[in-house]
Amino acid sequence: MEAWIILSVAAAAFQTLRFMLQKHLSMGALSTGGATFARFAYSMPFVVTLALGYLAYSGVAWPHLGGAFWIYAFSGGLAQILATWCVVALFAQRNFAVGITFKKTEVIQTALIGLIVLGDRISLTGLVAIVIGLVGVLILSDNRIAGQGARLFNRAAGLGLASGALFAISAVGYRGATLEIASDDPFLRAVVSLAIVTTSQAFGMAAWLAWREKGEISRVIAARRTAVWMGITGMGGSLCWFTAFTLQNAAYVFAVGQIEVIFSLMASVLFFRERVAVRELLGIGLLSASILGLVLLV
Repeated sequence: MEAWIILSVAAAAFQTLRFMLQKHLSMGALSTGGATFARFAYSMPFVVTLALGYLAYSGVAWPHLGGAFWIYAFSGGLAQILATWCVVALFAQRNFAVGITFKKTEVIQTALIGLIVLGDRISLTGLVAIVIGLVGVLILSDNRIAGQGARLFNRAAGLGLASGALFAISAVGYRGATLEIASDDPFLRAVVSLAIVTTSQAFGMAAWLAWREKGEISRVIAARRTAVWMGITGMGGSLCWFTAFTLQNAAYVFAVGQIEVIFSLMASVLFFRERVAVRELLGIGLLSASILGLVLLV
């Protein structure tokens, strides 16, 4: 099995754990902005230490970063902040599994944005597999969509679609950033990009909260016993995503990463005690077929 597939599955697992922690913190301890900031603030020290340590261990100097790198990195970082904010806000609208499902429109949107920005192309087989997966997550999201437009055009759907678009922009930005680093080592390209992006996100969110949400930074610090684990899982997920992006088209990476929906369903039942409908077996079957098709055919 290719490395990018293993990394995509691992990233989805880490991300499910992180969103579980973010949901917990956003349900009383922190505001939406605070829970979003905590994810970056508590990741930053670990990511920067890992990047500097890896460069020292490898005996490699800090790579040259051109103007295109900074454009890709900062646009991707800003898009991820806004996308994460949308997802945390979405938790107040629908249950955990459905909240994650709505954001999975990112796969199709990533394919389109990747084609426009980076010229990344997907095969016909890959497109069919992605569409099958999309049908699967739509079935998982709601079993009473047909004939009920109000269930589609609501705040939850808007937040989910917005988060999907923003995550797509961030993925393409991150892939573009890693491709701008002149190195044959995919992990080096990923960890350096991640360290810069996470640092900018942490400082940017800190400035925003200090301006708009007085006292929220203190609450983030007070929630450190839980938030630090969110930072660690966030770092693990992002590092897997970034490394996979150096190896494969971002749309394919996200398509395999849709296994996160299955992980989130498990989390809904085991940790949040939320009910899962029988119809979701069909959605899981289609999603599994999509992922298997990508693994075997792409």
